[in-house]
Amino acid sequence: MTNLADIRKIYMKGSISLHEMPNEPFSAFKKWMSEAIESQVHEPTAFTLSTSNDGFPDSRVVLLKDFNEKGLVFFTNYNSQKGQQIATNPQIAMNFFWPELERQVRILGIAEKISPEESDKYFYSRPIESQAGAIISLQSSAIDADRNLELETQELLKTPEKIIRPNHWGGINIKPVQFEFWQGRPSRVHDRVRYKLANQLWSKERLAP
Repeated sequence: MTNLADIRKIYMKGSISLHEMPNEPFSAFKKWMSEAIESQVHEPTAFTLSTSNDGFPDSRVVLLKDFNEKGLVFFTNYNSQKGQQIATNPQIAMNFFWPELERQVRILGIAEKISPEESDKYFYSRPIESQAGAIISLQSSAIDADRNLELETQELLKTPEKIIRPNHWGGINIKPVQFEFWQGRPSRVHDRVRYKLANQLWSKERLAP
């Protein structure tokens, strides 16, 4: 096995300047997301969502489905582990990593449910198989080892009139209070620009690598 301590990567693909970054973070995030999509990076909308309650921080990868100046939206089962943790402590962290571009975006924010109407709009835009799967799955709960979720989903698809968005499934909007844009650079002298929200105004600063 390769010695992990010997693994090295030289970052050479870009740089960022504090003075060239916009005065608010949403324009920068939109540009970086567009470039990730256009560059066909693997899963450009995937991010690590970290939540916590009274115990350990808890992280998993989820998919971004919408964003604007009001926040960033993903969808989940509200009764899942992350849903319950958000209900207890809505302060969360997000991390996008696009290794093909040698870029990372870290975000801190406050999570809240979106409206039922907005959740309906997205739910019914999904493939009907995904709709059925959301109904069948009691996400994060322990289930019998022999339970056949695929068969149950197929049975539900035979009665499409029963496929209705459950009240416990919907969107979460994350209202950011901090962004950090990271660009890998040679010799580990990486570029980092952080935006912080205070009194409804964004400030930006350069951070040491």
